[in-house]
Formats: sequence, structure tokens, C-alpha cells
Amino acid sequence: MSERTQRTRHRVRTLRLLTALIPGISVGAGAAERVAAQAAMDAAEAPATVLFRNATLVDGTGAPGYVGDLLIEAGKIAALGAPGSVEAPPDAERRDLAGLVLAPGFIDIHNHSTTRLFDFPMAATQLAQGITTIVVGADGSSPWPISDYLERIDELRPTVDVATLVGHGTVRSLVMEEDFRRTATDAEIADMTVRVERGMTEGAFGLSSGLEYDPGFYSTTGELTALARAAAGHGGFYMTHMRDEEEGLLEAVDEAIRIGREAGLPVQMSHIKAGNASVWGRAPDVLERIRQANEEGLDVTADQYPYQAWQSGLAIIVRSRMFSNPDSVAKGIAAAGGGNRLQIVAFWSEPELNGLRLDEIARRRGMTDVEAYMWIMENGGSGLIGHTMNEGDVDAFMASEWVMTASDGGVRSAHPRGAGTFPRVLGYYVRERGILTLERAVRRATSMPARRLGLDDRGVLRAGARADLVIFDPERVVDRSTFDNGTRQAEGVESVWLGGVETWSAGEPTGARPGRAIRHTP
Repeated sequence: MSERTQRTRHRVRTLRLLTALIPGISVGAGAAERVAAQAAMDAAEAPATVLFRNATLVDGTGAPGYVGDLLIEAGKIAALGAPGSVEAPPDAERRDLAGLVLAPGFIDIHNHSTTRLFDFPMAATQLAQGITTIVVGADGSSPWPISDYLERIDELRPTVDVATLVGHGTVRSLVMEEDFRRTATDAEIADMTVRVERGMTEGAFGLSSGLEYDPGFYSTTGELTALARAAAGHGGFYMTHMRDEEEGLLEAVDEAIRIGREAGLPVQMSHIKAGNASVWGRAPDVLERIRQANEEGLDVTADQYPYQAWQSGLAIIVRSRMFSNPDSVAKGIAAAGGGNRLQIVAFWSEPELNGLRLDEIARRRGMTDVEAYMWIMENGGSGLIGHTMNEGDVDAFMASEWVMTASDGGVRSAHPRGAGTFPRVLGYYVRERGILTLERAVRRATSMPARRLGLDDRGVLRAGARADLVIFDPERVVDRSTFDNGTRQAEGVESVWLGGVETWSAGEPTGARPGRAIRHTP
């Protein structure tokens, strides 16, 4: 840890302690005191001037990396070039990064830290991966109102920047309330459209849907297209947890592309996968549909986490929603490959069972797998990690030019993807297996999501871009989270910078919290 980092960390921690303890600088403080406290905090978190020397610069575009120097100043990249070619002010800090990679900060375009960020604003599991920006509001579920949420993020000042989508499920619930298990009327769709318009004007980047979940499960393609048109009118995109990731996978892909075509906006397919054995080997068919759509002139991409297991709610495997029907439950368990592939999490009625597979719980209780499933559902339901995917499909999606990296996790996730996604790509899929080059892996995490969001000043190393940076050791970067310990921090990320402020160093947060809400403007 550099001396400057130590000083900054101490100053930030001291100021936060004073803010909490000094009379008058509290929730009830007067305006003058709050302004003074905020000014002190801003001074402690002012962007640094640093010359990084001899780093392997991987610029986010997919171009070959090269050894060079890079200068940050006033929160931006001031210059970069060959070793010794970048001049820095006399008072600039200098860091030698020989053997380390310097890349744009990673952008997690599908993150579920929406509310937990307020409990864990330091977001250590995110910083340890090199994440500088997260996008929440995916899978059809978003904060509401959008403006209130973004204001709260600005007040929170986390360690990452935060953008959001407006959720289809959220606006459908606002309009239809509990009467959502049916087709929406034209008047209801019009009301939803107004709410999507509002969300977009308040700063949302697009519309998300979660079509395997209530209430989106009951929506029609026409309803989704109407709302997507509203998002398109404000320069947004459509992100979808598709209607089916198993037997109906290809039809669901076709629906997503159709919505993009008819509504006239880009499409982002969330956590792309072949979800169970019935569709193993179909990744090339999915990718061919995406290729054809882009060849047609549409803008269709997807994101992926680097694991062979997914996480959702236990209800998701019974597509008929007939949770008390033994035949329907048996069909769902069989399609998943059996109770030994279904790991129960977030079962709060009997938390000691969390982490066990469904068949293990059944044996403990003297039940069949079907009976154990119905018993859990009758007692409040649970989360579910489904170990039902195939490595060949994961590899195929990983190698595709149309697919970017996203965690589908958050600051505190049972699934290891929340704490391990980006280092796992760099460690396992780049270094160990060679499925991706380092440059392509960085592109998947930087310029690809930045382009999807329309954030031209992020996701690349170039003069004038924001100084959102990650520095990592390509020989050491590795995920440490597991299915038994989903929050274990990754290793190998040496330093993270957000807008020229160092947020992560020497294996822990620096204490600086320069994060802000990002608001979309058409």
C-alpha cells in the first residue's frame, strides 16, 4: 500500500467517524454543518494525480495489450503511451505496475445489489472483483420511483457508481396490483406505458423483464412490445430474463428478438444459458439466432456468468405454477435432472437446511423429493441453486463475440457469482483454459457493457475517458467464492479506481466512497 493510499484511507475513516460523532453533523444537522461535513468529505475523496508506469495496458476494445504508462488527473485519463513517453506533473504520485494489468474498471450490467448496497455501501465483494459500475433493476424488478432511488444512491455515496433499469414486473404490479394472473387490458398497458415513460425520464437506462417470474410470467408479447416502444422513445434498451431457458429456449430467444425488431430498440438477453439437460448442446443454435439478428441490422447481445449453476426461486422449476400437484412437481424435478441437482438456499422457515440438496432434505425428513418440494413451498418457499447446466454450452457462450460478462449477483449472494464472476473469467477461462484471450475477456467486462449503456467515457483506456480503472495480477487473479461460501472475496485485484479516487488497495476498501447515481439522458 502506498503512503498516499494510507493517508487517504486514514483521512476518510477519520472524517466518517467525525461525521457520525460530532454534535450537529448528524441527521438533524443544520444546513451549514452538513455542507461543511460534505465539503470535508469531498476534499478527502478528491481525484488523485497518478502516473502508472510499466503496466500492461489492456484498453477494453479487444486490441492487443502492450506495456506502457498512463496518467490520471482530475478524475480522467490525461495521457497514455509507451514507457517513458508520458509526462506527469512534478507532484504526481508514481506507481510502477510491472507485471500487472491496467484495464478499464469492470461494468456489471446485471447486478442485484439494489437494496443490499444500503447495508453494505463499501461493496467489498464487488471491489475485490474490479467492479466500478453496477446496473440494477434487472429481471423485471426495479426500485420505484426511479428518481427517489437515484437520489438515495447519491446520498449514500457507495464505492461504485449505480445505474438502474425500470422493471416491467414493477410497473405491472403497480397497475394490476394482485390481479396480475391474466392478460392485461389495453387500458392497463397504456397505464404501464406511462410509468415506463416516467422511469425513463427520471434516469432509467432501459426496460427489464423477468418472464419466468410473477407478474411478468402472465404478460403477452404485445404488452412487452408496447412498453419496449416507450423505452425506445427515450433511447433505452430492452433487457430480458427470457420466458424460458429450458425446453422453450429457442422460442424465447425468438420472442426477445421480435420485441427488439418491432419496438425498434437494442436487446440484451440476461444470463444466457441452456438451462437443463433437455437443451444441452443448443448454445450454437441460440448464438446463430443472435448472429442472424445482428446481420439483419438489429442490435442484440447477451450477458453470462461463468458457472454451470443458476440461482432463482424454488417455484421456477414448476412452470405450470401448480405447486401442490405431485405430477407437476415431479415433472419439474425430473426436467432439472433430479433432486440431487437442486440446492436449497434462503429457506428461512428452517435455515439449518440451507445449502442441502433437495434429495438430502427428503431423506432427512423421510419424504420423497416431490413431497419435500411441496413441504418447502407450503412453508414459505426458498431460493434455489440449480446445478443443471453443461460446460460445453457455457464455453460456447463464453467464446461468442455477442456475449458480455455479468454477475447476476450482488454484494451478498448465496451463489458464488456475486463475489467471483469477473475474476473467474480471468483466472479459469483465460489463464487456465484459454477459452478467451485476456483482451477479449476485458472487452466483455468493459467496452461491451459501456456501449450497451451508451456510456462513451467508460469502458476504455483513452485520453479524456473517466479514470475508472482496475489493476490486477494476471497470474494470481482468482475467484474464491464457493457454493458453500458465496461471499468469500476474490484475490488478485490489486487496486480499483473510480473517477480518479482509489477505492480498493492491498486487499481491502480504502474507505473512500466516491460512487454516485448515473442517470440516463437520451
